Order: sequence, then C-alpha cells, then structure tokens
Amino acid sequence: MVSVAPLLASPHGARSDIDEPDESLLVTEDDTPLDGILTEKQERLLSEPVYTSWSGPPPGDDGAPRPFAILANVGLFSTPAEQPVVPDVMLSLDVTIPPELEEKKNQSYFLWRYGKPPEVVIEIVSNKKGGELGARRARYARMRVEFYVVYDPLLLLGDVPLCAFELRGRSYVALARPWFESVGLGLVEWQGTFEGIHRPWLRWCTRDGKAVPTGAERADMAETRADMAETRAHQEQTRADTAEARAQRMAARLRELGIDPDGDP
Repeated sequence: MVSVAPLLASPHGARSDIDEPDESLLVTEDDTPLDGILTEKQERLLSEPVYTSWSGPPPGDDGAPRPFAILANVGLFSTPAEQPVVPDVMLSLDVTIPPELEEKKNQSYFLWRYGKPPEVVIEIVSNKKGGELGARRARYARMRVEFYVVYDPLLLLGDVPLCAFELRGRSYVALARPWFESVGLGLVEWQGTFEGIHRPWLRWCTRDGKAVPTGAERADMAETRADMAETRAHQEQTRADTAEARAQRMAARLRELGIDPDGDP
C-alpha cells in the first residue's frame, strides 16, 4: 500500500512537516507519441463529456458540489523514487487542478501533492505488451486506485472487450457490471458514430445505462427539442386556423338560411 498523505497533504488539507519533494528532478514528459488514432479518439470521448455534461459526483455531507478532474495520458507518480505509470484515462474526485500549469509540479498527477489516488483508472489495450491484466493491475492496486478498467476493443487479451475491477483489501475483484457507486458513473460499450467513425466505443453512462452525451450531442439534442417545439407550435396554430375556418363556414351557411349566428337563440 502506498501512503501518500505523510509526504504532502492535499490542496484541501494542512501541510505536513516532511519536506516537499522536488518535482523538477522528475521526468514528467518525454514527448514520445504513444497513442494510435483509435486510442486518442477514445481518450477524448471519455474525457470531454465529463466536463461538458456530467453533473458531478454525489454531493458531500454538506450538500455542496464536489470538484473533480479527468486526465488522459498524464503521468501518475506514486512516489518520487518510482517511475510513473501513464493511464489512458483517470478520474479523480475532490481535487482541483491548479491553474499554473506551466509549473512542473502541476504537470503530472503526484499522489503526494493531491493526497489521494484517482478513483477510476482506464487502460485501453492497443497491443499485448502493456500488462494491463498483470503488472499494471497490480501496481494500481498498490496505489489504492478504487476502480480499474481494461477496455480491449480489438480483443487482443481475450474474448471480453470490457473488464472492470473494484479494490477490496489489497487486490481487485471483477465487477459484474461496470457501475461505480461512490463515483456516480458507470461505463458502457456503445455502438455509434463519433467524429465520423461508426464502431463500438467506450462511454461513461448514468445508472440507467444511458451514455453521458458529448457537447456536440447536447447541442444536437437541444436543437432537436427546439425543432420539436416549433413543430408542435405550428401544429397547434394549424389546428386553431382550421377550427376558425370551420366556424366561419358554418356561420356563413347559417346566414344563407336566414339565421344570425351572432344573435340570441
């Protein structure tokens, strides 16, 4: 188990007496292009909707909204002495990314700086060399990552594309359904079109299994609702015009018969 709090408390807590590690000595970026196009698109599909459409994690005891951060392909450091692991996507609750991103101490996820591991880590399998179900899974367990997800869209590791695990004790237990109660989100494999490519995609979902929409999908839904409202208003006006025309024809017929339609009975 990796203990993170004694080194440096989270941004919401008090500092400890132990000296702050010097992140300037750590390699946080190597500028090596690692992701293929499929993985890159998948990472964005998992990141963008959380910021544009998710209402956030369940509120705390005080009812106040809780901050969160979702990061793609960013170094995750457990201790200054270890090399980082780079998850494809990680979601961390109750943390705030500092605005001074040009400072090296803010360019990676240092457990000693944030005071906690991310709640969810997602790895997207693109080859058989990543150790997603072996060494990586064991390392995330040591970091105390609560939920670990392996998405294998090309079925390189077996015949199951989506595996989700929950940390219980010191090891992970497979989940029958990738729903993360403490986070308020789940995952679902969704068949659809993203950026012009139609295929299965991994999406965040709500409890009922509906995908959390992207910003573009929200805009399309808003436009569809506006179009439907306009259509209903047009239909109502058409019905009103038809009723008015029918009433006028009836009044004209009564006048032909010598009856004043506006007169007393």
